[in-house]
Amino acid sequence: MKNKGYKIIKIDSQKTLSIRYQAMWPNKPIDYVKLENDIQGLHFGLFIQDKIISVISLFEENSNIQFRKFATLNTFQGQGYGTILLNYILEYAEKNEYKKVWCNARVNKSAFYKRFGLKETNSYFDKGGIKYVIMEKRNYEDYKLSRK
Repeated sequence: MKNKGYKIIKIDSQKTLSIRYQAMWPNKPIDYVKLENDIQGLHFGLFIQDKIISVISLFEENSNIQFRKFATLNTFQGQGYGTILLNYILEYAEKNEYKKVWCNARVNKSAFYKRFGLKETNSYFDKGGIKYVIMEKRNYEDYKLSRK
């Protein structure tokens, strides 16, 4: 993996849009990747030097946290940067004692999330011709054990 020299920082929601658009929905208008509640979210970017290459957005409700619009530029996929960013978010959730972390995962990407201890629920839906499953992680003891 060539993932040295990165940094993860909180960013403004506007800085997520280009990455979301390029990595997730390049054939749709950029407004398609905006979320109504982006302003309430907590957004993180993974940077190499001064270039943002991966983003993720967090939304808190009660003692749960949802991550959305997790995207890495295509040219940087498969190099471990998404793994680094998702691990950072899971550690953030654990440190802040969220009871559950969950996401709407593209079904064809669910194996990736399973590596981090997220489990598929029985809730599926379609958006833009793509099938999604809700995945969640409720018990941080499983996460701690998988990190050893």
